[in-house]
Amino acid sequence: MRCYQLTAFGQPLAKHDQPAPEPVGTEVIVKVRGAGVCHSDVHIWEGHYDLGGGKKLSFAERIKFPLTPGHETAGEVFRIGPDAKDVKLGAKVLACSWIGCGDCEQCLAGDEHLCAKPRFLGVNCNGGYADLVTVPHPRYLVDIGDLDPVAAAPLVCSGLTTYSALKKFGAALQQSPVVIFGAGGLGLMSLGVLQMMKGHGAVVVEIDQRKREEALKAGAIAAIDPRAPNAAQMIRDATGRPVRLILDLVGSGETASLGIDLLEKGGKLIIVGLIGGETMLSVPMVPMKSITIQGSYVGSPTELRELVEMVKVSGLPAMPLDRRPLAAASSALDDLRQGKVVGRVVLVP
Repeated sequence: MRCYQLTAFGQPLAKHDQPAPEPVGTEVIVKVRGAGVCHSDVHIWEGHYDLGGGKKLSFAERIKFPLTPGHETAGEVFRIGPDAKDVKLGAKVLACSWIGCGDCEQCLAGDEHLCAKPRFLGVNCNGGYADLVTVPHPRYLVDIGDLDPVAAAPLVCSGLTTYSALKKFGAALQQSPVVIFGAGGLGLMSLGVLQMMKGHGAVVVEIDQRKREEALKAGAIAAIDPRAPNAAQMIRDATGRPVRLILDLVGSGETASLGIDLLEKGGKLIIVGLIGGETMLSVPMVPMKSITIQGSYVGSPTELRELVEMVKVSGLPAMPLDRRPLAAASSALDDLRQGKVVGRVVLVP
C-alpha cells in the first residue's frame, strides 16, 4: 500500500510503500476511495496553533512521526478482523476519525471527540492519505449506502463540524438567519447542512470574491466582504432583523471581535475555526447583552450518523469538489494553505 506521510513539521509529505495491514481483533481495513483535505491538516503540517500575543500551542508532543494525515476518509470494507462483528466486505462506509480512549467520562457519554486521550485517525493515528486505513472497531464505520464515497468523504469533518455547531443554536435556527464567517470548505458545506436542517437562511461574510460567489450559488441570502467600510451595517441590513446567531468558521481575532460587536441582546456566537489570534472582550457587555460565546469542536460519532441519515434523504450538499490523485497530497495541502482552494479537495487513490 502507498501512504503519504508527514515526517517533520513544515516539510513536504513523503511517499512510503508499506505492506498491507492485516487486521487483528476488532480491526477493520478500509480501502480508501476518497480522503478529504481539511484546513486542520494544514495546522498539523505547520505544527502549532496561533494562540495570539506571540504564543503558540505546539504539536511537538502530540504528533508522532511518521504520521499519515487524513481524517475525512470514505471507502469500502476490505479486510475484517476475527472479532469484528456486523460488518460486510465491500460495504461503502465513512471512517469516523473521532475515536477516544473509550473509558473516560466524555467517551462514556458518547462524546469521544472531546476525549483527553484521543486516538483520532489522521491526527494521533495514521489516517486516509493512503490506499488503506485501519479502523479499530466496526462501531466507527458509518454505512453510506449508494452515496459517492469521494463526495461523501468531507462529511466526516467538514459536514460533521458544521452540523454539530448549527445544532447548538437549537430552535432559533428556524427563526432567524445565521451570519456565517467564512466560505471555505466548512462555510460552503454549512450552507447545505443548514438547508437540510430547515434553517431560516444565512448571510455569509468572506474576504475572497470567488468564495462569496460560490456562497451565493449555494443559497446564501447575501455574501459580504468584511473589509468594506460599512460591512457591519451591511450584515445587519442583510439579516433584516437583529443579529442573534453567528457561526464563526474562521476563528481569528478579527472575526471573533466582529462577532461580539454584531451580536444583539440574547445573541449567540459559536466559534469553530482555528486560524488563531486573540480578541479584547468588554466583560460588562456580556451580561448586559446576555450573549453566549461558545466553542464547538468537530462532533460526536452519533452526530455523524445523524448527518449521514439526513444526507441519504436530502442528497449531498452542493459544493465545489476538486478530485485529485493521492500523489497530489502535498501540493493540495500547499494550495489550501495559500487560500487557492474553493470548496474541498478530495484525494482519490
